[in-house]
Amino acid sequence: MNKIILTITIISSIFLSSCKQQPAAPPSSIPVNLFTVKSQSVVYYDRYVATTVALNQVDLRPQVQGYITGILFKEGAHVRKGEKLYEIDRSIYENNYQTAEANLKVAEGNLKQAQDDADRYEKLNKNKAVAKQIYDHAMITLENSKSQYESAKQTLKTASTNLNFSVIRAPFEGTIGFSQVKVGDLAVLGQTILNTISSDDPMAVDFLINEKQLPYFQNIQNNKYNASDSLFTLSLSDNTIYPYTGKISVIDRSVDPQTGTIRIRLVFPNPKHFLRAGMSFVVRVRNMDTTPQLVIPNAAVVEEMGEYFVYLAKDSVIVNTGENAGGTQAGKKGHAVFAFQKKVQLGTVIAPNIIIKNGIKEGDRVVVEGVQSLHNGSRIKP
Repeated sequence: MNKIILTITIISSIFLSSCKQQPAAPPSSIPVNLFTVKSQSVVYYDRYVATTVALNQVDLRPQVQGYITGILFKEGAHVRKGEKLYEIDRSIYENNYQTAEANLKVAEGNLKQAQDDADRYEKLNKNKAVAKQIYDHAMITLENSKSQYESAKQTLKTASTNLNFSVIRAPFEGTIGFSQVKVGDLAVLGQTILNTISSDDPMAVDFLINEKQLPYFQNIQNNKYNASDSLFTLSLSDNTIYPYTGKISVIDRSVDPQTGTIRIRLVFPNPKHFLRAGMSFVVRVRNMDTTPQLVIPNAAVVEEMGEYFVYLAKDSVIVNTGENAGGTQAGKKGHAVFAFQKKVQLGTVIAPNIIIKNGIKEGDRVVVEGVQSLHNGSRIKP
């Protein structure tokens, strides 16, 4: 029994001794690709969600009352200033005009007769050849005739205006929408909305900026940056660029205290009427900063809990603690590369790349492929 115990003890000792002599397996290196950070001059755009707005837009309402007898346009069409759009029953207004015209002629005849009588009695009165009362009546009749004539003129003018208002014309050049009435509908004075017309060339584009950006846009508006024609462009829904460039038209008078934003209005030519009021676009504002920027591939950026990081590659010296399979002596120094996480502040995205505002410096090496397999302190193989 003692011999068996002794044998087991000796075997265990030999096994433990052999285990201690084997060096710990070094951690496996994760293969990655590295990118060396360099400063470079870049052209990039700040992007803002924007909406097209008509510079002029008005609801068409009748200025006289009556039944719609004509719709003289094609819905959604481009119309010219003064073009006929609607017609309201003109019969009543034509009759009123003709009556007023006839009354004016009567008033004109009465005025002429009263003027002749007044002239005749005035001569007789100078020679004391007519009674004073008759002369006074003639002068009063003349004044009344003048008043009646002016009243008849005004009535004719009102009748003419109402007759003209029975035809609704385009107040300016633009695009007209869907008709809100049909032939036979009653148009109520000042209440019924017939249609809406909006100008379409040029077209305004509105977007919001943070109040901290306001000085930059004010300097652009005041031409302090010698801005190029391509400073403001529109990115369409299919990612193509609108062929015409815009200019600042208006910067709003005040900042919204709740959001800290202020509205900027650009104006774009729209000769082909492609832009329509209410459309959504992305305004691209070319950045005028010529300072070299740190640009890295977008694939190098990792997001965690709303914060952004990159992995920096750093060389480190390691010391072997035992003899390895190749016979390296214990204590001999070697080199290895490790990846360490670094928080960064992102700038503008430029195609597959992104500008880094803070967190890294020129000459740093960042991991661009293989970041999914890394954690802080991972050993890597570039």
